[in-house]
Amino acid sequence: MKPVLCVENLCKTYPGFSLDRVSFSLAAGRIMGLIGKNGAGKSTTLKSILHMVAPQSGQVTMFGTDFYQNEQVCKQRLGVVFGGLDYYPLKKLSTLTAVTKTFYENWDQEQYQMYRKRFSLDENKKFKELSNGMKVKYLLSLALSHHAEILILDEPTAGLDPRGRDVLLSQIVNYHEVRHNTILLVSHSMEDMARYVDRIMVMNDGVKMFDDTPKEVFRHYKELEAIGLAAPQITYVVQGLRERGILIDDT
Repeated sequence: MKPVLCVENLCKTYPGFSLDRVSFSLAAGRIMGLIGKNGAGKSTTLKSILHMVAPQSGQVTMFGTDFYQNEQVCKQRLGVVFGGLDYYPLKKLSTLTAVTKTFYENWDQEQYQMYRKRFSLDENKKFKELSNGMKVKYLLSLALSHHAEILILDEPTAGLDPRGRDVLLSQIVNYHEVRHNTILLVSHSMEDMARYVDRIMVMNDGVKMFDDTPKEVFRHYKELEAIGLAAPQITYVVQGLRERGILIDDT
C-alpha cells in the first residue's frame, strides 16, 4: 500500500539533545502509534515533520509531494491536535472557530456542530476556561471538521480520566472507520497503543528503536522495560492485543 506520509533521515539538534536520522512511513488508511517516554523525541519529530521547527536535514513527503515545498496545499488535507496547547487562551471558542474555518476549503460546519454538541462544548467560553480534557476535545472537533485525510494527534488523552480517554479514542476510531483516514497517534501510554493502532514506533533518546506490529513490539518486553515503557503498562498491551484477537496466549 502506497504511503501517504514518508519521513526520511530527519535530524534536529538542540543543546543536549539530537533527533538522529528518524525514518518511517505511514500507509493510507492505517493507524500508527508513536511512543516513548518524556524527552524521547516524539514532539521534536512531529514539529520537524510539520515544519514548526526547521530540521537540519531530512525529507518529509506527504500525499506524494515534498511537504516543505507544498505546506499550504498539504495542510488543507491535514488535521493536527497538540495536547497542552494554549491556543489564544483569552479568545472565545466561537471566535476561534470563526477564524479557523476560513483557512479550510472543505470546512464542514454541520460536522463541527455535531462534534461540538457531542463533546458538550460551550462556544461562549474562553479557551483558558476549559479543562485540559475539554481543550483537547475542542481542538479535535476543529481537526475533524474539514475532512482531514491525515490526523496527527500528540498526546490527545493527556489530562483525561480512563473513561474520558476511552470516549475520546472511540470518537477518533469511529471517524477513522467512516472516513478511512490515516492517523499518527503520539503517546507515552501503552494502553492507547495496543487497542487501536496497526503499527507502533518506539523512540528513545532521539532514536527510533522499533517500528513493527503491536504483537512484535510486545515481544521486545525487556528492551521496553529498560526504557521505562513496559511495566505496569504492559498489562494493558496484553489486554488490548487479546481484545483485537492479535494475541491468543502469553507467548
